[in-house]
Amino acid sequence: MRVDEAIRARRAIKWYDPEHQMPEETFLKLFEHAILAPTAFNIQNWRFVRVTDLEQRKAIRAVAWDQAQVTDASELLGLCFDDKSWQRDPQRYWRNAPQEVQDFLVPAIDDYYRDKPQVEHDEGMRSCGIVGQTIMLMALELGYQSCPMDGFDYDAVAKIINLPEDHSIAFMIAIGKGTKDSWPKPGQLSLDEVMVNNRFD
Repeated sequence: MRVDEAIRARRAIKWYDPEHQMPEETFLKLFEHAILAPTAFNIQNWRFVRVTDLEQRKAIRAVAWDQAQVTDASELLGLCFDDKSWQRDPQRYWRNAPQEVQDFLVPAIDDYYRDKPQVEHDEGMRSCGIVGQTIMLMALELGYQSCPMDGFDYDAVAKIINLPEDHSIAFMIAIGKGTKDSWPKPGQLSLDEVMVNNRFD
């Protein structure tokens, strides 16, 4: 599937075949591509919680407006991020770069993030947004539908997945074999309405 076809075809599908299991080799292929998504300073701050336990899925569904895709989809992923990934042995993020690049960028990571919790959080949300779209487009390439989700109690899900205090949840993604098509796109704005040239009036 071409990239332009995948972008046009991707929809948030909410109805899945609960009997279908994604082969492990397909899941690994999906994530071999997902982790190529870009992050600021290459800190790879996303953390993926793959929820396979059915009872845990049921608990999440109970705090997610009883949305069926939580339990019916082949895969349920919590897209989280580590706020402190920038300081966890940052040399490893640039270990294959030329030494002069390492000497410049590794100290710059500390300068950029230290004592800036809002920057930590904002970068985590951006990273998860980018990798989330990468996951959904790659899933479509592999023959699967997906649904990004923020309709759940974040604090309750954090407890269910035992989220560390220095981590945050961005959103969840359900992935599986859809059983119903989504309705037509409900109301796409024109490019003229969303594009600003140079500056806002």
